[in-house]
Amino acid sequence: MRLPLPLLVAVLVGCAGLPRAHADIYAFTDAGGAAHYSNVPNDRRYVLLLTEPREPTPRADAAGGWQRRAAPFSGLIDDAARQAELQPALLRAVIAVESAFDPRAVSRKGAKGLMQLRPATARRYGVQRPFDPAENLRGGAHYLSDLLKRYGSDLELALAAYNAGEDAVDRHGRAIPPFAETRAYVPAVLRMYRKFLDAHLAWYPTTLPSST
Repeated sequence: MRLPLPLLVAVLVGCAGLPRAHADIYAFTDAGGAAHYSNVPNDRRYVLLLTEPREPTPRADAAGGWQRRAAPFSGLIDDAARQAELQPALLRAVIAVESAFDPRAVSRKGAKGLMQLRPATARRYGVQRPFDPAENLRGGAHYLSDLLKRYGSDLELALAAYNAGEDAVDRHGRAIPPFAETRAYVPAVLRMYRKFLDAHLAWYPTTLPSST
């Protein structure tokens, strides 16, 4: 089944609480340059793009299950957000999409921990133990804060750079790179951000955009 990207992201993020088969998203770009997205990888060219968390969350409250996932790290998230002058809801949204709150998560590219820090990013922010939640959150929060400053508080560009790297964003004219993963990642984080804000999680007022 091939679904349009906005619908696929909505299935992944908005419906994560349904007791059903996993809604992982796969993608590939064909020889003609057309991007294809599906939750059923029936072509060997498909590669995994985004993964739905494997533990079901409650159906009644789309954000409630995510709050429970975040709960063991709430104090650390709030502290890291305050120190980096970020809204905690934004930090929670990035973590939800990056690692689904799994502090031992490792990506196929070697990114590690709650905020999926690449080795170079971890070194840049002095994170020696990327699987330590406090260190990982501190480094990731400051990196995201620096990206927001770099891109004039443009949240979409900052998120694109967090996913694809600053060089990719700059190389494409300070715009979201035309990478399938990044094009899916940015709206996924924004949707989670709104869910955490709507759930009335504590956040600290800043001059950063609300993504609306």
